[in-house]
Amino acid sequence: MPRVLAAVKSFPAEFRPAPKDQRRRMSSPTLTSRPGGALVGRVRAPGDKSISHRALILGALAEGETQIEGLLEGDDVVRTAEAMQAFGAGVERLGEGRWRVTGQGELTEPADVVDCGNSGTGARQIMGAAARVAIAATFTGDASLRRRPMARVTDPLTQMGALAVTRAGGRLPLTLRGGALKRISYRQPVPSAQVKSALLLAGLGPGVEVIETDPTRDHTERMLAAFGASLHVEARETGRAVRLEGGQRLTGTRVRVPGDPSSAAFPLVAALIVPGSEVTVLGVLLNPLRAGLFETLIEMGADLTISNRREDGGEPVGDITARHSALRGVEVPPDRATSMIDEYPILAVAAAFAEGPTAMRGVGELRVKESDRIALMAAGLQACGVMVEEEPEGMIVTGLARANHPVQGGATVRTHGDHRVAMAHLVMGLAAEAPIEVDEPGMIATSFPGFEALMRGLGAAIGTPGPAEAR
Repeated sequence: MPRVLAAVKSFPAEFRPAPKDQRRRMSSPTLTSRPGGALVGRVRAPGDKSISHRALILGALAEGETQIEGLLEGDDVVRTAEAMQAFGAGVERLGEGRWRVTGQGELTEPADVVDCGNSGTGARQIMGAAARVAIAATFTGDASLRRRPMARVTDPLTQMGALAVTRAGGRLPLTLRGGALKRISYRQPVPSAQVKSALLLAGLGPGVEVIETDPTRDHTERMLAAFGASLHVEARETGRAVRLEGGQRLTGTRVRVPGDPSSAAFPLVAALIVPGSEVTVLGVLLNPLRAGLFETLIEMGADLTISNRREDGGEPVGDITARHSALRGVEVPPDRATSMIDEYPILAVAAAFAEGPTAMRGVGELRVKESDRIALMAAGLQACGVMVEEEPEGMIVTGLARANHPVQGGATVRTHGDHRVAMAHLVMGLAAEAPIEVDEPGMIATSFPGFEALMRGLGAAIGTPGPAEAR
């Protein structure tokens, strides 16, 4: 990979995300994890995906230069980097995780369709950024993203004055024409940081108020302030209101991206369920609106300790150590879902090794992620001998640790191209009685490039199937 990339019309072929079908050909069609010895070591999680997307988008909207350190270089984020370049920003890769974005204060009309790959975060936020300018842009994505609902963001953008032409059901591909927006006050019917962020980016022109019944991750608010915007956050009895005055301009700045708690969850839960393990993940984002999984694991009896707490780039950060623990089932409060929505697949794995039932409710949003994560996790866990009761808006996983009934494993799990479903089952295979195989492992690079190498460095037996398993 070149040490320095100039701002050109496209990234070098070896760095550009490959189409989904090509990614399958580039890697083994399956990946297998096997029970083995203890996991030990200190690692650093990839940069936070949510903050990485926002750093690129706000850098493109700002005037001047934005220097980014620790950017996640997964497929989703690289798609956003390419999109910002298509909208007229200068985007350069300076080294591993080090990027420079040069913005002109406004986006310009792209010459071609903007392909957001698998990234709902990128697609929805870029729509908001583009809506504030009198340009037209057509958005698409891979097969998974084209199934995900976009009306939740195009509806309020239309209320502001944008014009959206979509497929039936409000799905991609869609064309958005922006400009001449008006200020609105919008109460979110479904908690969504992506929609809130899109409206805040669109509202840099006319102003906007977004009212949340359940507070969602606030990275956009924090980063807007770092780029020089003035906004007001008001706590209310019924939730929270975020107000942004109109006519604001952003100025380029420095952004340091902390470690992604959603990615850190995989080696940490692996340490909790594999006997004799002790793993530390350095520099993990500890934003209270993202820490629901860690709170839940501690309630389950997990030996988790946080050290070296500090603030970095306006976000709380710390080092998290996990040691093998005897876990017990809990009832996860539904109102905690927004702070851990991406972590329910790996929580389900922790629950499989706990004593008693773990109830996860109020998480219907999981059915419209990259896949129906409730259905896929239930099917995968059941195939590995775990008791699961699937509900319309959640599931109950019953661990039998007290009965000394181990997770059997020995299954091949269909992931439908969902990176988090794949990684969750690979972690489960490290403590199961028999190996667990997942298909489409190339999609793991969407959020966690280097996952296999990092886990193997801790002592995990993860790799391609052995001869006996391949038969």
